[in-house]
Amino acid sequence: MKRIVHIITILGIVLPALMSCKTISSFLSDEETVAEAGGARLYRSELNNLIPKGIHRDDSVRLARQYINAWALDQVFLTIAQEQLSKAEKDVTKELEEYRKSLLKYRYEQLYVNERLDTAVSEENVEAYYAANANKFELPRPIVKARYLRMSADSPVLPKIRKKMPSDQVQDLVDADSLAYSSALKFTTWGNRWIDVATLALEFGTDYVTLMASVKGGWVEMTDSTGIASLAYISEIVREGETAPLEYCTPQIKDMIISARKQSLITGLEQDLLKDAREKGQFVIY
Repeated sequence: MKRIVHIITILGIVLPALMSCKTISSFLSDEETVAEAGGARLYRSELNNLIPKGIHRDDSVRLARQYINAWALDQVFLTIAQEQLSKAEKDVTKELEEYRKSLLKYRYEQLYVNERLDTAVSEENVEAYYAANANKFELPRPIVKARYLRMSADSPVLPKIRKKMPSDQVQDLVDADSLAYSSALKFTTWGNRWIDVATLALEFGTDYVTLMASVKGGWVEMTDSTGIASLAYISEIVREGETAPLEYCTPQIKDMIISARKQSLITGLEQDLLKDAREKGQFVIY
């Protein structure tokens, strides 16, 4: 234990001294040992492989410092473990073998699935799944279609945007979007797709409950102390607890269908392997 304390003391004194920019820079250019801890050595070539090419030298120094400290801590832990654990506690043969088996099984499953998986999901597949599992798509939060912009609260363009953006006329929406694009500090439109209302709330720097409580006539408007207004017009909304529309659920449904197909392939593989093993006399229950 005294030796471990000695190593930690050395690391506490020497490593910070070695971590100067000058020393780290030399680590990145010399084919020599970078650090030593717990009887192990870290070489410059190993360190270089971890430093991305083309980054600023200060960033290289920072990354090198972080890695060297992490590496040194690992070595000290290993040294302590070797000295403090019993022979039985240090024997990881069984765990390594179980991990090896698990990894081989996983890799073969992935190979088998990748060679056979049908990733094409038709509209009919999606619609059928949605109809049969509507209860899975109840919303934990509202979803909205909205347009969001930030601009000066006293901009002469703002009244025109307020007038045209709620319109159901295509040309009015085109005009409103054009004015927002050209005049706003920021303009984002989700007019044609559903988003979680929490995403919109982030634009206002608030939570979705506060945001929804601020909606008046479809508009949410907040002005900061500098006179910059954040506005959103919510054209459509589906409330919390209601079933999400199909178009919002489609990406999730496709993932769920493909996931079910994967599991079906794996289950079939397991059954086939057991059946084949029984037929060949490789699997017998006594």
